[in-house]
This record gives sequence, structure tokens and C-alpha cells, in this order.
Amino acid sequence: MKIGVVGTGALGRHHVRILSQLPQAQLVGIYDRDRAVASKLALEHGTEVATSVEDLASRCQAMVLAVPTQSHCEIGCQLLEAGLHLMVEKPIAPTLEEADRLLAVAGDRIVAVGHVEFYNPAVQSLLALGQVPRFIEVQRLGVFTRRSLDVDVILDLMIHDLQILHALDPSPVAEVRATGINVLSPSIDIANARVELASGCVANLTASRVSSEKVRKLRVFGERSYCSLDYQAQEIKRYRLEAAGEEPTIFADAPEVTPYEPLKAELEAFLAACRGEDVRYVDGASGRRALATALSLVAAIG
Repeated sequence: MKIGVVGTGALGRHHVRILSQLPQAQLVGIYDRDRAVASKLALEHGTEVATSVEDLASRCQAMVLAVPTQSHCEIGCQLLEAGLHLMVEKPIAPTLEEADRLLAVAGDRIVAVGHVEFYNPAVQSLLALGQVPRFIEVQRLGVFTRRSLDVDVILDLMIHDLQILHALDPSPVAEVRATGINVLSPSIDIANARVELASGCVANLTASRVSSEKVRKLRVFGERSYCSLDYQAQEIKRYRLEAAGEEPTIFADAPEVTPYEPLKAELEAFLAACRGEDVRYVDGASGRRALATALSLVAAIG
């Protein structure tokens, strides 16, 4: 599959690194407005720098778009209209209107959205358990950086967990409540949200990009069971309540998780989808749904 990368910043450079090594991908070239940065990266990974987005698109079958969110719709539509499959970083777009425009232009082309945490092997193992969630608690805390300040913490960090919430329980959103404040940037830097789904499942999510340490935890409570997932360690701990004799007993185990780089798994799934294979990936509709929930939380904060 002939593929290129537009945008070689903090995340785009990792797309370039991985694609240059994947046997199922032919990295045709990369493009970035900062040609010096792109040239250094191209030399490091054995590819070339295109003169424009149009130049790169003319030689590719698929493209990874890792530019600021505000440009996703404009450049993404340009690439889709040129007949390319597209993987666009999350969030899919800054507004639902722009997300809808992207999906309308796509036609029969693949649109994948870069919700990389979905491909965390611990998340995939959790989904395979088939646990029906009743209550979900999420902490996604990070230290402050200058990256991704074009969006608030809900669209930057919490949206990962919103997409996973919808993967665990696809029922519609019934109610949202949220609070949040800005601390070091003009937009929301720390937020707490309560999302109730039509199934009755309730999720309590906290996201911060101004914390003193990095925390990535997901806890899922089901009927007579509880799973604790650590995104960073890529591990799950499970506790089950079972009737054994006269007294109920709690059994603990750790479902098997094979460590793997989530971004690599994400790109492999995208390429497989482009080849027409039946593979599970975060498609445009899933990316739009996560965006819709995220924007409803932003609106609730006001």
C-alpha cells in the first residue's frame, strides 16, 4: 500500500517511523509546512519530502493526516476527493458539521480516526471479555505541555476514553454533566464528566493536562465483577464474585495481555481495512460519535 504522511510534528513523526518499517506499507513520502523538520525526518527514515500535499497525494493510495485539528476537514476532504483512503488523527474534526462533511466526501474510501488507545492491547483484551458495564471510572491525567493546545482537554485527552466507553457500551447517551476550568491555557485544562447511557451504565471521567504525574486508569464494574485496567502498564486485574459453598468468594486473576505498541497496531489495522480485510478499527462514524459526546460535555461546562 503506497502511503504518505501529512504533518510531522509530535505524533506525525511516530507515524513516519512505524510506516517506514512496516512490510505492508510503502512510505512514498512526507509533507510538513516546516520543510527543515520534514527533511531531517525523511533522511532518518529513508523517505522523501514532497513539495506539496497535492504532489504527495498524486503518488499515494492512502494518507495519514497528523496536522492541527482545525485543518482536518479542509485537507482531509482534499485527500478523499483525490481518491485516497484516510487516517486522520483524533478528534476527527473540531465540529460535527466538519466531521459530517468529511464522511460525506469519503464515499467508499476508508476513513479511520486516530483513537490510538483503542488499540492498546489491554483495551482489546478487556473488550474480548465481553463484560457488560454498569459503572465506569476513568482517570487520564498528564503533565502540562505545549502540544495540542488548539483543543481543550476534553477533545485532547478525554475523547480517548469516550470512544472506549462507546465501544464497551454502544447504547445512546441519555444525560451528561460536566465541570471544568482553564489553568495554564485559554481553554479547559482539567475536567470531570458524568455520562449516563440509555442502558443505565454511568461513567465518571476525569481528564487533566496540568497534573504533577501521568495517570492512565480505567475501572469497569459489572454484575458481580470488576476490572481495573492500566493503560501505561498494559495490564488488567479482574475480580469476580462467585457463590462457592455457604459464603460468596472473590476470585482474582489477570487476563492475558500481550504487550504491543498501540500506534503500530492502529496503522496495521488501517492498512488492512484499506486492503478490504474484515478488521476492527475506529472508523469515521465511531470518531464522530466520540466527538459528539465530547462536544456535549464542553457545552455542559459552558
